[in-house]
Amino acid sequence: MAAPRKYPDELRERAIREVRTTGRPIVHVAKDLGIHKEALRGWVRQAEADRGERDDRLTTAELDELKQLRRENAELRRANEILKAASVFFAQEIDRPRTRPSR
Repeated sequence: MAAPRKYPDELRERAIREVRTTGRPIVHVAKDLGIHKEALRGWVRQAEADRGERDDRLTTAELDELKQLRRENAELRRANEILKAASVFFAQEIDRPRTRPSR
């Protein structure tokens, strides 16, 4: 489970909007709003990627999809390991010589 966000979404949106509309440096906006400058810089970059203005980062939708696919891949790997172990077990059972019970 992800850690709780330090800054509310409304503050994030306001900070990004202020940087974009005013053209003020990120450092100044961050200081005015009490946000760490690198956090705001990351938010602005992600917002630019989401708008298609950057191609050096994945969009939020792409990041969510990647996260979901990685979870699914891990689950499939675990299931595959279980199936491999089961097939080895059953192969050993088939190869084992059968003995008849004595009467």
